[in-house]
Amino acid sequence: MQKTITPIDDSLYLERPYANTNEIDQILDKAIAAQKTWQALSIEERAVYCTRLVDAFIAQRDRISEELSWQMGRPVQYGTNEVNGFEERARHMIAIAPSALAPVQPDPKPGFNRYIQRDPLGVVLVLAPWNYPYLTSVNSIIPALMAGNSVVLKHSGQTPLCADRLTDAAKTANLPDGAFQSLDATHEQVADIIKDHRIDFVAFTGSVGGGHAVQAAANTRFIGTGLELGGKDPAYVRSDANLPHAIENLVDGSFYNSGQSCCGIERIYVDQAVYDDFVEGFVELTKQYVLGNPLDTSTNLGPMVSTKAANFVRQQIKDAIQKGAKALIDENSFSESKAGTAYLAPQVLINVDHSMPAMTEESFGPVVGIMPVNDETEAIHLMNDSDYGLTASIWTMDEKAAITIGNQVETGTLFMNRCDYLDPALAWTGVKDSGYGCTLSTVGYEQLTRPKSYHLRISI
Repeated sequence: MQKTITPIDDSLYLERPYANTNEIDQILDKAIAAQKTWQALSIEERAVYCTRLVDAFIAQRDRISEELSWQMGRPVQYGTNEVNGFEERARHMIAIAPSALAPVQPDPKPGFNRYIQRDPLGVVLVLAPWNYPYLTSVNSIIPALMAGNSVVLKHSGQTPLCADRLTDAAKTANLPDGAFQSLDATHEQVADIIKDHRIDFVAFTGSVGGGHAVQAAANTRFIGTGLELGGKDPAYVRSDANLPHAIENLVDGSFYNSGQSCCGIERIYVDQAVYDDFVEGFVELTKQYVLGNPLDTSTNLGPMVSTKAANFVRQQIKDAIQKGAKALIDENSFSESKAGTAYLAPQVLINVDHSMPAMTEESFGPVVGIMPVNDETEAIHLMNDSDYGLTASIWTMDEKAAITIGNQVETGTLFMNRCDYLDPALAWTGVKDSGYGCTLSTVGYEQLTRPKSYHLRISI
């Protein structure tokens, strides 16, 4: 049985059985049959269905918001943000599909008609995580459908109702039976599904360990995988930065969603000239968070997804302090922050260095380390001193400097004066242990299609 424990009070929130072998077979067979019908539709016809799916999804926003709080702990006041983000990304990917999927036309050649058609892959398996259960899954679901693939969604056992809401929306939109389906499955079952000849692509978002498991299963076949595996995202605050703006946005980037974001800020490097002022402002703003029950509308910092996850972050903080770091937030000032629970106060660490896991290993929680740097060379070195490379941000009033620095930083996305945001018009990708592949933008359609060349001699 799949059990979902709510971080609100560690009680059993939901329990239901995993799919059995026969049910999985039926789902995959239906996906193959539906894909042929779905592919035969024009892009414009698929857009009508997908638009109806989006409309049906956002109509559930209030229910979705409360369910998110129960399943993974996000404050209910922020629940609609994910619905809005889902809508923004989905509608953008629908809108750009005609141009993104249009045939590639080489230069004319007398007597020939030549073009490259973008064909769907077949059945796409989407493996989605709990931290942003809709924002991560929409990145693959909508473009996969628009490209003519059928989709099978397996959501995290922590957020199974998210798969239900998407399935409900697909039914309301009257998608062909089998074009979009979801299932509950164990890790072992997922590995077997990936190995099954009926799966043609796997889109995975999750941990590095999970990515290795997906790749190991996929390596038994010649299919593609898209792996988005997280980060240890850095920020560099230059001496010319607008400090109030940088502080406000970096505090939010560090602690929104209790720091449980693959592109959240986990380490900050600040020019020595403005370091003291930055730290002072950062700490004061952090102290204004209200930690508590996410169903309370006054709460803006909810529990972490589980006590286990909170204990991992507690250990990182403890280890850093033992190695010389200084914690600037008194955990006792957050009355809801208690050992043995998922409720954890936000923490700001100084006197940190890269000998501490808190500065090198993904925390995925409400803790951030801040280091002073003497110059850009040192900042670039420290930003690159990581196994991850998902996003990085530069805080400066000098665009040219941001680009120059960005060209030297090993990252998938380079921000200037913002962070922790996905623009659907831009490619979402990472380097190093942040994975590979790409979602969003016109580039995101490439991994969900295969090129098929037409070389037609029309003059003989």
